[in-house]
Amino acid sequence: MPTAANLLSIMPFPDIDPIAFAIGPLAVHWYGLAYVAGIMLGWLYARRIAGNDALWPGNASPITKAQIDDFIVWAALGIVLGGRIGYIFFYDLPAVIETPLRAIEIWNGGMSFHGGTIGTTIAMILFARKNGIPVWSLFDIVATVVPIGLFFGRMANFVNGELWGRLTDVPWAVVFPTGGPFARHPSQLYEAGLEGIVLLLSLALVVYGFRALKSPGLVTGLFVCGYALSRIFVELFREPDAQLGYLLGTNWLTMGMVLSFPMVLLGIWAMARARRQAALQH
Repeated sequence: MPTAANLLSIMPFPDIDPIAFAIGPLAVHWYGLAYVAGIMLGWLYARRIAGNDALWPGNASPITKAQIDDFIVWAALGIVLGGRIGYIFFYDLPAVIETPLRAIEIWNGGMSFHGGTIGTTIAMILFARKNGIPVWSLFDIVATVVPIGLFFGRMANFVNGELWGRLTDVPWAVVFPTGGPFARHPSQLYEAGLEGIVLLLSLALVVYGFRALKSPGLVTGLFVCGYALSRIFVELFREPDAQLGYLLGTNWLTMGMVLSFPMVLLGIWAMARARRQAALQH
């Protein structure tokens, strides 16, 4: 176990102001900009995919660019509402029951990816039914672009000095202002790299190189599995939420892992379903 003496000499936290800029009394935070950047870049990438007929079954995209434009509002609501409600139920329910106003105090906790996923999934199902879009194709196009938002979100977590990792003495360890006088894994950067960059490039490869969108549900399954495995791995280096700690008397099992394990099975099921449907069509 690293000692306080050698941890203090590793690396200070970069002096980055969580407020990107201010216009009079209005302060714009990096975290808010991260959400905007993730949604906007994801929207542009989704429009590009929707406009490429060669990527889709029958060489005809089932989703128009105009429908992608309309879906942005639905997606934003699903992300924000689902992410906040999910955080409350998965991580902070006892405190919210005791103090209901805490539910809207986003500085006490924040957002849950798993909750945001549920919220966005509901939004996708409703939007697809309303517009006559094959729901698995909408799942696939959203899954392809989600890593962009994950990357920006995790980078914002790092800038805010939140969700830091466990104690360590690796050369790239960081002493976070809110993490005590100890150096810790910059687990936010691990997640930005795996859930963001690696997953984004991997999905782009199967979409453009292997035409995976022609098997509806395959990209969704790959994304769900890829995210879950990345999250489970990084949880080994990430400090668990203080109000929960490690679960079941272990010194390693976290709520993030518990919520991610079923996602692996769900992703495998989605991929198997996609392959089975593709085989039936041939």
